[in-house]
Amino acid sequence: MSREQFWFSHPFRVRYSEIDGQGVVFNAHYLTYFDTTITEYFRALGYDQYGDAKKTGVDFHVVKSVIEYKAPILFDQEIDVCARVARIGNSSLVFELGIFLKGSADALVTGEIVWVHTDQKTHRPVPIPRSIRDLIATRERHLLA
Repeated sequence: MSREQFWFSHPFRVRYSEIDGQGVVFNAHYLTYFDTTITEYFRALGYDQYGDAKKTGVDFHVVKSVIEYKAPILFDQEIDVCARVARIGNSSLVFELGIFLKGSADALVTGEIVWVHTDQKTHRPVPIPRSIRDLIATRERHLLA
């Protein structure tokens, strides 16, 4: 995975409260970095996911999360968490994520998050609307093919 694959990144500086006894980022914090970055990804697209969910009663649920640790991330390091939508299914979005030291091209951590668009009353999958697909495709040109 290379940094050039991503149009979007969100910066973080590792806080003391995020490290474990070994001095590296505690494993659960990587999912928080991913979640925050996905929220900011949609903000950068101009999509108010929270507002849309309140209006429509349909929201995304995480159904899969994968983290692959390639190198440790340490206290006070500046990192960029990059995100892109790799695939869109009928009711699912697959995000690819990478964590890079600020200014570096080599991923320290990679990940995948899968969301399913779900009716909040029935908890059943529903199709992702064309408007959301088109908005994502404005930046994710590989999805137009």
